[in-house]
Amino acid sequence: MTEASGRLQHGGHGLAWRRTGGAGPTVLWLGGFRSEMTGTKAQALAAWAEGAGRDLLRFDYFGHGASEGDFGAGTITRWREDALAVIDRLTAGPLVLVGSSMGGWLACLAAMARPKRLKALVLVAPAADFTERLLRPSLPAEATAALERDGVWRRPSLYDPEGYPITRALVEDGARWSILPGPVPIAGPARILQGGDDPDVPWPHALELANALEGPDVVFTLIRDGDHRLSRPQDLARIIAAVEEVLVL
Repeated sequence: MTEASGRLQHGGHGLAWRRTGGAGPTVLWLGGFRSEMTGTKAQALAAWAEGAGRDLLRFDYFGHGASEGDFGAGTITRWREDALAVIDRLTAGPLVLVGSSMGGWLACLAAMARPKRLKALVLVAPAADFTERLLRPSLPAEATAALERDGVWRRPSLYDPEGYPITRALVEDGARWSILPGPVPIAGPARILQGGDDPDVPWPHALELANALEGPDVVFTLIRDGDHRLSRPQDLARIIAAVEEVLVL
């Protein structure tokens, strides 16, 4: 088994990646909005891959984590292109795409763009169409005004005293990639894990995606007391079990 890391040059910026080498199919981790490949779920999957002898690749999108770029200049188009660049240039053969939150949406977009590469999807609190369906309706009046006036609004954050930028470009671009209400032309197996106590992605939203997927083998698991992160030990065990299940289908 090998451990490797590097930087993929794409669109004028370097995308940081890490790989736990092992037997295929390759498991590709797609993180969420403002998340990093060193987050709890990604690290748990890397530890599992090392112990199981499986091939796992994770990376940071443009403007995220260890990758280059200004987060405020990111859009769904750019992050989708990042995912496809990683798929096309760093992987070969069938893929299990594991997407969390926004990464669940990007996993669907990548699967639709590269259908012959998809073995299965594992989606964790998938935030499909989140810019149009979840973010825009939740914006306070002052945010909507700032987006119209300045093109950017800084959303308050416990981790950033200045807040983080939400841009008009992000919201408007996201609408281009809407996949709901479907149908979503993905035929491969899918496993969706969703918290019933998720304040960011309500469980009916994730269920709508499950119902929209065209494939016959779709399993939706509601973790009634689960939050958005689904990073408790029992949640991590469920995610890993779902990955193990689809790998052998």
